[in-house]
Amino acid sequence: MVKRLSFGREMEAKKATLYQHVNFLTSLYPYRNYRNIESLNRAADYIEDALEKTGFPTSRQIWEAEGHSYQNIIAAYRPEKPQRFIIGAHYDVYKDSPGADDNASSVAGLLELARMLSESNLELDYGIDFVSYCLEEPPFFKKKEMGSYVHADSLDVKNTEYLGMIALEMIGYYHEKNSDSDKKSLIVSGIERYDDFNKRISKLLRVRRTIDSARFTHADTDKNNGPSDHRNYWKYDIPAVMVIGTGGGGNPNYHTITDTIETLDFDTMTEAVNCLAYALFNF
Repeated sequence: MVKRLSFGREMEAKKATLYQHVNFLTSLYPYRNYRNIESLNRAADYIEDALEKTGFPTSRQIWEAEGHSYQNIIAAYRPEKPQRFIIGAHYDVYKDSPGADDNASSVAGLLELARMLSESNLELDYGIDFVSYCLEEPPFFKKKEMGSYVHADSLDVKNTEYLGMIALEMIGYYHEKNSDSDKKSLIVSGIERYDDFNKRISKLLRVRRTIDSARFTHADTDKNNGPSDHRNYWKYDIPAVMVIGTGGGGNPNYHTITDTIETLDFDTMTEAVNCLAYALFNF
């Protein structure tokens, strides 16, 4: 039975705050790729500061790759709860890209979800870990140096029941329409092994009826079944999906210098965060 948690004014995402987060991250230069440690550290400091303002216990997870230190930033809502949900977004970028959609939009969404939960009166029966990852992009993609692999590998899966995981990817760019609906869409991508979880997330995203949600379930053995951070949780038997907001067809600015803040649809992005909040807080 889905819990119908009411959304008052305090549970609405703020467009101005989302814009502020994306604006800061895309203003960092040199761009936030794995070579530019200072920019990555400035991004990490910003994310940590925003998460600390929620009052949730916040920590850094640090590891080494190619002679440099990288870090995940983690905030834990109700860390004492033995049942937990994970939501994550990577803050690094591909090569020389401002990374507005990929993936500053999702980091902004993650920070806003944490703020919304902090400022609400909700008391969920499960805890939530908000994780911002480094090193999702090549040359570390699919390797053990990925921030999400480092995080997944550190979890105490024997003593904690992980209900599921959502990896936020590119939630800021939307087409005017897609082939199935005049509503803009959030796509849920996962694997057959966890299709019940995939269906549940997609269904919850549609409850507000402001954004559609399509679901793509790939074969467990499909080599392209996990194009983001969610892939690293399957090894530990944690259901995990990617939620991406292109509305289908992809973002033409993907991995290019034109992935700028001006290309994002902040009105739709704001409502996407509201739908994500409903799904996350009603699971």
